[in-house]
Amino acid sequence: MELLAVFMPFISFLAIGLFGRHLGFIGSSSVSVFCMTLTVISSLYAFFEVVLHHNTTIITLGNWFEVALLKVDWSFIFDPLSVVMLFTVSFISLFVHIYSLSYLEGDPHLPRFLSYLSLFTFFMLFLVTSNNLVLFFFGWEGIGLTSYLLINFWHTRINANKAAIKAILVNRIGDFGFLLGLTLTYLFLAQQILVLYLL
Repeated sequence: MELLAVFMPFISFLAIGLFGRHLGFIGSSSVSVFCMTLTVISSLYAFFEVVLHHNTTIITLGNWFEVALLKVDWSFIFDPLSVVMLFTVSFISLFVHIYSLSYLEGDPHLPRFLSYLSLFTFFMLFLVTSNNLVLFFFGWEGIGLTSYLLINFWHTRINANKAAIKAILVNRIGDFGFLLGLTLTYLFLAQQILVLYLL
């Protein structure tokens, strides 16, 4: 049930991205709101399970890659902090989706916008529930990409293009700091393991 909260926006992205032209305004809107409503309900369930019943859950879907001492799994954690963020992000995102339907009413490219917005929500939820720094970075990069797509939605407008490029450049600065932190963390931990091994 917890993973449903994370992956429902991705299902919405795939459905609208692939079939949005055939679904039209009403179909895309219905899929989007339905998936986001399920996300909110699932995140509320996860919140009650973790916070009220003290059932912190770690779900591992499998191994992603393994290099020397570094082993990275597709692993998600649902602890008090992550489920609070899970519910907050999904709840706000549901209302952003609903507001977008009114704001972009009549826009022929609404399905594309809803697919981008669903993907943005997925990466946000992916980030707050990731159980390791590499997956966290993956979510961070996804948010950067979808931010660019959303900001540049009306790509024929010069101001939208400039704002999107500015967002990408600022994100690259954050990426550099993040990668530097990941590298230093890995080197420090590798050094500590080596010292323990030699002792």
